[in-house]
Amino acid sequence: MKILMIEDNESVSEMMEMFFLNEGWEATFKYDGQSGLDAFLNAPDTWDMITLDLNLPELDGMSVARKIRAVSKTVPLIMLTARDSESDQVIGLEIGADDYVTKPFSPLTLIARIKALHRRAEQAEQVIAQPENKEEYDAVTDHVKINLKTREAYLNNKLIEGLTPKEFDLLFTLAKKPKQVFSREKLLELVWDYQYFGDERTVDAHIKKLRQKIEKVGPQVIQTVWGVGYKFDDSEVSQ
Repeated sequence: MKILMIEDNESVSEMMEMFFLNEGWEATFKYDGQSGLDAFLNAPDTWDMITLDLNLPELDGMSVARKIRAVSKTVPLIMLTARDSESDQVIGLEIGADDYVTKPFSPLTLIARIKALHRRAEQAEQVIAQPENKEEYDAVTDHVKINLKTREAYLNNKLIEGLTPKEFDLLFTLAKKPKQVFSREKLLELVWDYQYFGDERTVDAHIKKLRQKIEKVGPQVIQTVWGVGYKFDDSEVSQ
């Protein structure tokens, strides 16, 4: 795995370098936002993972994340933040981070998050590379159709545009089992591929953005089950 770590704290970078080497990963370290962004832009297709500090000199992490996502919607991106602020974490997820880790963090926790995110990204690529099946769609409900090979989802035959990989995976996971209620913990396990060390706000932030994109083409099909989690239900949706 080739990792770009944009982190202004050199001691953190030095610590993580040892753990990355132990995993057999190649890591490049940049210590301010602009140089980190430049490293990405110089070779955007070569990075398997980006870890991005929120509080950076020259160019802040939020700005870097926006510029990265303007170029690549799919490169796995984990945001690192020392801020104990829910709003910062949610904003980071909304602008395209796949996950976040709050400082101070255990190196083993970050390694586990990286492995889980990378594993999901590889699985998505394998699905796209598979030969076409006889059936065009992998999930079909009364009003929604989802194609894993093309990573496209339609509501009433209208394309739901701009879905990030995690938003697409969330929709597919829910739509495969209409009306089944999924807890946030279960969605973390199924979509992010990790369990006890996940943060439920990750799910809430992605659901919020997914709903906004769905509503651009039609009625809402993802419902909140208060105190439990979320479910997909398009049984009462009109054309």
